[in-house]
Amino acid sequence: MAEVLIGLLSGIVSGTGMGGGTILIFLLSFVMGVEQHIAQATNLIFFIPTAIVAIWVNFKNKNIDLKLAIIISIFGILGAIIGANISIHIDVTILKKCFGIFLLLIAVNEINSIIKLYKTKK
Repeated sequence: MAEVLIGLLSGIVSGTGMGGGTILIFLLSFVMGVEQHIAQATNLIFFIPTAIVAIWVNFKNKNIDLKLAIIISIFGILGAIIGANISIHIDVTILKKCFGIFLLLIAVNEINSIIKLYKTKK
C-alpha cells in the first residue's frame, strides 16, 4: 500500500512540473529504507512514463518551446551521463548528504519565493 501512495504522490507532483523525483527519492530512502543509489535509480525508471504523460499534456496545450527544449535536452543528456558516472563512485553517506543539501536549497528557494510574493501583494 505504501508503494501505491508513494507512486501517486510522486506522480501528482511530477505532473505539476515540480519534480516528483525529489519526493520519490525522499520517500523511498527515508520512509521505506531503500538505499540511496537504488532510490535514485528507481526514480529514473519512474521518470520515463510520468515525463511522457506530462510532455503529451503540455505539448497538447502548447506550453512547450521546442527549440529551447531540444537545446536543454541535449545538454541534459550530457549532464546525466556525467552525473550517473559520478554517483556510482560516491559513497552512499555522502550521496545522502548531497541530496539533503539539495532539498534544503529547494526549501530555502521556495520560502524566499513565498516571502517575495507576500511582499509584492502588500
